[in-house]
Amino acid sequence: MTASRRSWLRGLSAAAAAVFVSACDRIAGDPGVRTGLRSAERLNLGLHRRLFDRRTLAREYPEAAISADFRANGSTNPSDLDYRALAKGSFAAYRLVVDGLVDRPLSLDLAALRALPARSQVTRHDCVEGWSAIARWSGARLGPLLAQAGLKPEARYLVFHCFDTLDPEAGEQGRYYESIDLVDALHPQTLLAYEMNGAPLGIAHGAPVRLRVERQLGYKHAKYVRRIEVVADFSHISGGRGGYWEDRGYEWYAGI
Repeated sequence: MTASRRSWLRGLSAAAAAVFVSACDRIAGDPGVRTGLRSAERLNLGLHRRLFDRRTLAREYPEAAISADFRANGSTNPSDLDYRALAKGSFAAYRLVVDGLVDRPLSLDLAALRALPARSQVTRHDCVEGWSAIARWSGARLGPLLAQAGLKPEARYLVFHCFDTLDPEAGEQGRYYESIDLVDALHPQTLLAYEMNGAPLGIAHGAPVRLRVERQLGYKHAKYVRRIEVVADFSHISGGRGGYWEDRGYEWYAGI
C-alpha cells in the first residue's frame, strides 16, 4: 500500500470517528441510530486491524512543529481530595497500581516508572471537538510494563482508572476511566507519559501520568491515571461501555 493511500485511509477513519462521536451527542436517545453507529465503529476497528500492521507508527514530527499552544481539555485541575493531597506533595506519594489479570501486581512510584524502558515522540493530538496540537511526549512504554506484571492468558483489555471526577453525583462511577485492547496497549508508541515538551507533565495536562495512545482520538488519552486494571471484558465496570464518555454515547474505538 502506498504512503498516500495509507494517509487517505487514516484521514477517512479519523473523519468517520469524529462524525460518529458528534452524532452520538446529538441523537443519544435514538436506539436504532445508536445500533447503526456501533456497527460503523466495528467497521472502523476492522479497517484498522486489517489494513495496518499492528506496529504501524502514527506520524511523528520534527521539534520545529511543536505547537506554541496546546489546549488543556476536559479536567484541568481535579478537586478530588486524594489527588489534591498528592499534588500538594509534588506527587512524592504517588503510586501507579497495576492489577487484575496479572501474575505480579505492581505498585510503582514515579522513580520506578521512570526506570522502565522509555520513549520520546513528537506526535499530533486530534480532539474530537475538531482541534489538533503537536507536542513531545516522553514516558514509559506500556508493553514492557505489562511484561513486568505478566499477563494472564484470559487478559484482553486494560482499564485506566483516573483521579478526576467529572460527575460528583455519580460517586465513584463519576470518575474518569478509559480502556484499550492489547493490540493498542502493546503498540510501541503507547506510553504512560510523565513529560511534555521536555518538562514534567503539568497538572492541566494530566500530571503525574497520562496515557498516550497515538492512533486514537484525544478522549482515549486518559489523564491523571492512578490504576491500570487488566480484564477479560469491561461490561461490569461503571456503565459497561469501556470509558466515561463511551458510557455517555461516544464510540469505544476512536482510531485514526
